[in-house]
Amino acid sequence: MKNLLKTIQIILFSFLIYGCDHHDDHSDHEDEIVKGSHGGRMLTKDNFALELSIFETGVPPEYRVWVTDSNRPVSPDDVDLQINLTRLGNIVDNIHFKPQGDFLRGDTEIYEPHSFVVSVEAKYKGKTYSWQYDNFEGRTTILPDIAQAFELQTSVAGSQTMKEVVTLYGQMVINPKSKNEVSARFDGVIQSVHVSLGESVKKGQLLAKVESNESLNTYNIRAPIDGVITEQIANVKEQTNGRRLFTIMDTSTVWASLHIFPSERERIKKGAHVTVTPSIGGQSYQGEISFINIMADANQSVTARVELNNIDGLLLPGTHITGHVKVAEYTVPLAVKRSGLQSFRDFTVVYAQIGNDYEVRMLELGRQDDVWVEVLGGLQAGTHYVSNNSYLIKADIEKSGASHDH
Repeated sequence: MKNLLKTIQIILFSFLIYGCDHHDDHSDHEDEIVKGSHGGRMLTKDNFALELSIFETGVPPEYRVWVTDSNRPVSPDDVDLQINLTRLGNIVDNIHFKPQGDFLRGDTEIYEPHSFVVSVEAKYKGKTYSWQYDNFEGRTTILPDIAQAFELQTSVAGSQTMKEVVTLYGQMVINPKSKNEVSARFDGVIQSVHVSLGESVKKGQLLAKVESNESLNTYNIRAPIDGVITEQIANVKEQTNGRRLFTIMDTSTVWASLHIFPSERERIKKGAHVTVTPSIGGQSYQGEISFINIMADANQSVTARVELNNIDGLLLPGTHITGHVKVAEYTVPLAVKRSGLQSFRDFTVVYAQIGNDYEVRMLELGRQDDVWVEVLGGLQAGTHYVSNNSYLIKADIEKSGASHDH
């Protein structure tokens, strides 16, 4: 059902975008690109022509340009060439060229994304030739009202404190300190019982009356603690016979019993913060490890204990639980939310927002936790990026047919 709703949302999103004068300027939307013998884009004026190729075999991406005049090769020494790349946000990369072999080689790495307005100026035999074209990829334009309607939320990339967490499994168990078995002080006949199974009682509350076999005096049995009657064996006219008559359990605190396996033992210490959640879902509870057993169980795990406040009574002993133990905390200079990550070509990306434009940013990633992922490269601190519903941007760009022109 969730995937179906997402598909419907994508369809509606695409319909609204393309029904509201939305357009994506990709190089393959222009006149058909003519390719040269080296696989690059041909730019021609009169009989003068350049073949531009982004070359990246064994080197960082760089421009290489071959020149012809009337279909005859021109020596690269005879051409003065400059290319300016204007990226989203009016960032301009100026590329100068030097002759190498039979081509001109650019002096600047063409970093990802290869999405820019390309301005070319070549000087040859006293004449200046100029071209300009859009080479956009992974870019789209979305109006604010559409972005708001589909809850495209953005965040600002920056420093974050990340938590390293180990996941453990176990069960909720009774706190033995909160369990009390009640018997008669003197043997005798049970005259009356004043509580029943499952009833909540207060400390000092009357549970039963017993007539002593020796003195024949009647005395009261009272609750030693607050709690719930979890066992009631006392019946009127029966002898007490030194046996257990009631069991009272105070569940205002319970223990989370978690299993630590040998591979994680050295990382988990007493006092570590733990978030405990029932395996069936529901509210999470916070606590600290107060005890780690020194004896291994049959499966070679050791038991860690977390005492939890259960005043609301929602944590039931016997419930299977998951514990997330914080084993480290560190600050990274740059991180983004994992919810904003998408795939694009062979990269993991986020979509940067500049005004009404959204464009991929190819990321080099580091450490991560449940919420954040460290960014080692590909994104500037302070960048606004889509952190919620970014799959809609991806779907729009894929529908538009984003190019990667070399």
